[in-house]
Amino acid sequence: MHPIGIFDSGYGGLTIMREIVRVLPHYDYVYLGDNARTPYGTRSFETVYHYTLECVQELFAMGCPLVVLACNTASAKALRNIQQLDLPALYPGPNGPERRNPPVRVLGVIRPTTEVIGSYSKTGEVGILATKGTVLSDSYVVEIEKFFPTVRVFQEACPMWVPLVENGEFDQPGADYFVKQHIDRLLTQSPTIDTLLLACTHYPLLLPKIRQYTPDNVTILSQGEIVARSLVDYLHRHPDMATRCTQTGQRTFLTTDSPADFSRQATVFWGEPVVAGHLAL
Repeated sequence: MHPIGIFDSGYGGLTIMREIVRVLPHYDYVYLGDNARTPYGTRSFETVYHYTLECVQELFAMGCPLVVLACNTASAKALRNIQQLDLPALYPGPNGPERRNPPVRVLGVIRPTTEVIGSYSKTGEVGILATKGTVLSDSYVVEIEKFFPTVRVFQEACPMWVPLVENGEFDQPGADYFVKQHIDRLLTQSPTIDTLLLACTHYPLLLPKIRQYTPDNVTILSQGEIVARSLVDYLHRHPDMATRCTQTGQRTFLTTDSPADFSRQATVFWGEPVVAGHLAL
């Protein structure tokens, strides 16, 4: 078995995996949630990098030739180092690390999103709703400028949104205050923002409330569909990788914390019952 690995610091990456499986249902997948060490959003760059690399190596050891970091914080704080430094050194290709062509690959969620986000905006102003770690990294600002240099980017960190989701409060009245607070703060930065990106995989569960407090003329983007389309394109452009990933339709869910707790919570993100196993780190 050579499944596609999907990594997240917790449950949120399941919203990405759900869309990937919808468009690529025949592939095998292993999902790994590092719930024992979540949240990543408040941790240092070095810590997130260390945790992410450790989990990626575990997925490689399970036979995954391709790993998707379905986590904005990990993509922002760890992906570049893993791609440019660790993979060529730790997993050299047949021609050695100097050719920088390792036999395994790691992809993130930020680049696929920033490649297209500007095309959704008519005013040239987009807003990013994300964790503190993602906002502080400025990854979206830097990457969007590469593809849409004239687009202005405004960011708002929403530290309470992930706890609301993971504590099952995302659809309760108590969430309204925090959702409205951060949307108002973001839109106050510019009244002509016409595109909002939910740059955290937990946030789609708050989408009904986010829509409630967002003007009708503002487009709200979740990353799942964007990342799924990007992965389809990647596999099309890299047939060697596509053929290495096995296609028997198997899906495995792992957590570094309690499998029972993960299975119960993950059902909310996945949309159907989940039975998880445990991975000790």
